[in-house]
Amino acid sequence: MSDVRHFSCPYCNHDTILQQQNYVDDGKHFLIENPIYGLKYLRWIYIVCPNPDCKKYTLVVGFYNLKTGPNGLKVDDLERTWDLIPPSKAKSFPDYIPKLILNDYNEACLIVNLSPKASATLSRRCLQGIIRDFWKVNPGRLVDEIEQLRDKTDPLTWDAIDSVRKVGNIGAHMEKDINLIVDVDPNEAEMLINLIEILLKDWYVVRKERKNRLIQIKSIADSKEMDKKSK
Repeated sequence: MSDVRHFSCPYCNHDTILQQQNYVDDGKHFLIENPIYGLKYLRWIYIVCPNPDCKKYTLVVGFYNLKTGPNGLKVDDLERTWDLIPPSKAKSFPDYIPKLILNDYNEACLIVNLSPKASATLSRRCLQGIIRDFWKVNPGRLVDEIEQLRDKTDPLTWDAIDSVRKVGNIGAHMEKDINLIVDVDPNEAEMLINLIEILLKDWYVVRKERKNRLIQIKSIADSKEMDKKSK
């Protein structure tokens, strides 16, 4: 919730720099003395998408710590954030992507702050669904399925894909030492979601757009050929 002006609409995926008339960024100081938790600040951001074909609204709330400085009270660390409308930052993807993959993606986005470890596990499952559907790999352990992609993707993408598997394993499998606690924080879980979004766009959306363009080109050529024959 640092810079609200750089906005990507969760409904239409429109990227923009917000103008003042497009959003309200306000808050309330909670000045009740609390020796354990200190003072708090509640911030809310209401945004109306500037895209004239969308105009849907977004509402996000953040809860911050307040600290006393030389110039008075200062908003400090963000303690927690809530995506109220829509309930997550999930992007909108075309329905030609398999429903089960989109369901896992949307659920991972929905619980990224509530349970980052569970979100990472869902990203891992979503990744496996993408690999099996798009690349038609021989099904088995995810580590083996990812290995089948080594020669089909660039090294950086492959490393990132394997990273989703490793972090997702933290939630999917218990450590041998049950007293060993390995956590996943919301930022890490969100980075895994970002990779899922990249793969959905680069593999499914780009392929579909390329196919449509090629069909259009062929259609133009076929039309010209028919015109020639009719003369």
